[in-house]
Amino acid sequence: MSFKYNQTTLTNLESIFKENHYVIRYEKGRFQSGYCILQDKRVVVVNKFFETEARINALIDILQQIEIDITLLDEKQLKLYDQLAQQKMEM
Repeated sequence: MSFKYNQTTLTNLESIFKENHYVIRYEKGRFQSGYCILQDKRVVVVNKFFETEARINALIDILQQIEIDITLLDEKQLKLYDQLAQQKMEM
């Protein structure tokens, strides 16, 4: 993995969602996977008790489940998204 699990990576992931008109909320709840996706409302709810690394992993899982319009992403976001897509292909 070529990216670090830090606040900057989390912020960049959140910006990918924001550019695609998704709202990320950190709330407490009883999610089996630690997150919930409300597709029709474009809302993602992540367990607020997760540490930064777990939040990043949850957002990566969600990215693989939703459609992302890469034309809306800037260069930094696109680079991160490409890294994640490449990681997915290696699995």
